[in-house]
Formats: sequence, C-alpha cells, structure tokens
Amino acid sequence: MESNRSGPADIDAAVAAEVRRHDHDRYLAALFAADEARPGLLALYAFNLAIARTRETVSEPILGQMRLQWWRDAVAAIYDGGGPRHDTAGALAAAIRRHDLPRAPIEALIDGRERDLDPEPPADVAALERYAEATSANLACLALVVAGDRGAETAEAGRHVGIAWALTGLLRAVPFHARTGRLWLPRDRLDAAGLSAEDVFTNRKPKALGPVVATVAAAARGHLDAARRGLGRMPRSARAVLLPAVLAEAYLGRLAAAGHDPFAGPIEITRLGRLGRLAWAAASGRI
Repeated sequence: MESNRSGPADIDAAVAAEVRRHDHDRYLAALFAADEARPGLLALYAFNLAIARTRETVSEPILGQMRLQWWRDAVAAIYDGGGPRHDTAGALAAAIRRHDLPRAPIEALIDGRERDLDPEPPADVAALERYAEATSANLACLALVVAGDRGAETAEAGRHVGIAWALTGLLRAVPFHARTGRLWLPRDRLDAAGLSAEDVFTNRKPKALGPVVATVAAAARGHLDAARRGLGRMPRSARAVLLPAVLAEAYLGRLAAAGHDPFAGPIEITRLGRLGRLAWAAASGRI
C-alpha cells in the first residue's frame, strides 16, 4: 500500500518537507519547539497527514479502509519492535521510541479517520466535536508528550485546543469540501435552515448558511475559552503544541468579519502574519 522509500539520512528532511507543504500552520508552530522535540512533532504531524488525506487519495471507501488498515498494521509492527521501511512510518517509530508514546491514542487517530470515509454529514455539533476529539485532540495530546509536558492541566488544554483547531479547519475547508461533494456541517442545523447539500455546494443561499457556520464557530471559540481558563499561561514546553490556538482565533475572527460566509474570503492569513502571531504568543505565553 505504502511504497515511498528513502535512506535513513533523508527521512527527517522528507518528513519535514511533507508537513511544511501540507500542514504549514503546524509546521510553523513546530519551529518554536525545543530542538530535541521538533523531529518528533514533525513525525506525528506527517503521520496525521498520511491518515487524514486517505479520503482524498482513494476512489472507494473500501480502498480507504485498506489504507487505514495498513497504518494499523504498521503501528502494531512498530510497537512489536519492527515497522515498515517508509519515511513517515520510520519517523513515527523513532518518535514513539524516543518519547515513549502511548499506543492507544495513536490507534485512536487511525480509527477516527474512518469517519472521513462516511459520505453522510455529521448529525449535529456534538458529532463534529466527537470527530475533532478523536482526531485533532488526540494528536495534540501526543504532541504534548513529545514536547515533554505530561501534566493533566496541559493535556486538558491541549484537548480543547485540538477540538477548536479541527472545527476551525472544517469551516475553512467548506469551499474545498464543496468542490469534492463532501459536507462537513451539522445536518440538524442545515435542515433547520432549509439548506440542502446542493445549496451548500453552490453557495446559493449564503444568508442561510451563515448561522450554521456561526454555530460551529461558536463551539470552536468555546473550546478556545476553555483552554485559556484551564491553563492561563502556557508552560514553555507546551507552547509549540498549543500555539495553533492563536491562529484558530485569527481565522475565526476573519470568518466572523465575512459574515460567517466561508466562500466570501479572504479567510487565510499571510505567512508573515501567522509567524507574527505565533511569535507574540510564544513570547508572552498566552494563547
């Protein structure tokens, strides 16, 4: 299933390049990590990319299930002391062994991606939050271990940041999902607004769509607020992992300014703008 191969000397560079290209926000945040943590963070983020892009790279759900099973087998082999010869799997194996990463949340990340193969939209905001917790929150908690922070309060803040980040990402991705015929907005809210899937895909009722998007955005902000209440100042060890909260806040602000119309734009932020926000948060210890 996975056949990308390269020598050991190329693994870190290949993994970093993959994250930089396809998950640039987390890549920028990882630049603020301690040198000894950065390879492990990039390995986790590359692994997350590999499973998160499953739906985009297969033509049938069964093929996606096979791809996810390949990763389950790879993770099992890693914990048994082996693992496939593959850039991302090799980097993940090194991170697992160096940082003593727990197996359960890694497997939960793979299981959470099964939801990507379901063509039905989530039933409600709670279903969206469960998906975000299974995926992004688990990733944040693993990243905190890599960063050297195993505190319960920080882990809870990381959980909230992970959920907020995933919800924000789903809202930013509404136009992309529309182009691919996928709907990641709560079904009950769409029904209440009288919106069909085709209405969303063609953006022909933006005034009706805005309140639906605003509901999900409010949930994301709620998780950001919970992270701040529970943590206050970020521990230095955790900053690279929790910094995406600052970008989520900025994206949500731009979305609100656009009337919660994800098609209106511009929602995105320049690289310099993102770096500036991340640097300020890292220096101040605030998210």
